[in-house]
Amino acid sequence: MEPDADEVLFDAPEHFRIYKSGRIDRFHRPVLVAAGVDDDASGVTTKDVVIDARTGLTVRLFLPKLQEPPSKKNLPVLVYFHGGGFILESAKSTTYHNYLTSLAAAAGVLAVSVDYRLAPEHHLPAAYDDCWAALRWASSAQNDWLAEHGDTSRVFIAGDSAGGNIVHNVLVRASSSAEDTPPRIEGAVMLHPFFGGSAAIEGEPEHAVVITEKVWAFTCPDAAGGADDPRINPTAPGAAAAALERLGCERVLVCAAGKDWLVARDRAYYDALAASAWPGSAAWLETEGEEHVFFLLKPECDGAKALMDRVVAFIAGA
Repeated sequence: MEPDADEVLFDAPEHFRIYKSGRIDRFHRPVLVAAGVDDDASGVTTKDVVIDARTGLTVRLFLPKLQEPPSKKNLPVLVYFHGGGFILESAKSTTYHNYLTSLAAAAGVLAVSVDYRLAPEHHLPAAYDDCWAALRWASSAQNDWLAEHGDTSRVFIAGDSAGGNIVHNVLVRASSSAEDTPPRIEGAVMLHPFFGGSAAIEGEPEHAVVITEKVWAFTCPDAAGGADDPRINPTAPGAAAAALERLGCERVLVCAAGKDWLVARDRAYYDALAASAWPGSAAWLETEGEEHVFFLLKPECDGAKALMDRVVAFIAGA
């Protein structure tokens, strides 16, 4: 081992510490909640399903209370990718279990929350591959809940922070997939997506560049171009920007928070998408005075409720 292998490269005291050796100390240990217990308040039932025993890929399904008498119309399917910098969190954590329960109930969707592999144990593109596999699985309705209650002609994807980044990369993959029939995605919701680059853009704080470069190098060490790799910097010149013109869905909603260190990047992404030749419909929502992923931390605040209402309306087609 190198003499300075234990040198700290990046320290986020409430979340994690990254060392030069590639080791990580995780200070944020999410509280996990079991599936299979009906939520009496929301009427949502959950269960976990193993998609790939080889990689350990699982998803948690959220089925809202069905209408009585049963409706002939099946539920839209929402595939969700959690946040955590590609390093932390789980679809089974209390935070994401509670959020997906609320979202499934409010939007009337059959939600599929993906428990993808984390870095550094599994460097990117492992998370991208897992989320793509989960989308294909959900779209093919191989599960009984999906087959009986899901409408796979109306598939949506959504995610927050790193999960919002995954949303973009899944859309790029959907547009360039060699499959004869790649999954059809009606709409995508990016909640405070994690994008960055090697140099600050207008309105972006310098510390955002530092965070992005260090986290990206740690989670995707083989990335060409470092923090200007198109997977983390979709608005970089050249092929990355061109990929926006071919995003594999019909509608996109980009959501940001006014006090988030990512807000300038999120706005730049939306502006580039809206100005591109992409034939879809792009929408923007910025919540003033709030921090990164505030809706997970303060789900009962007015801003979180308004954001939930906008996501629900987007899925409904408004």
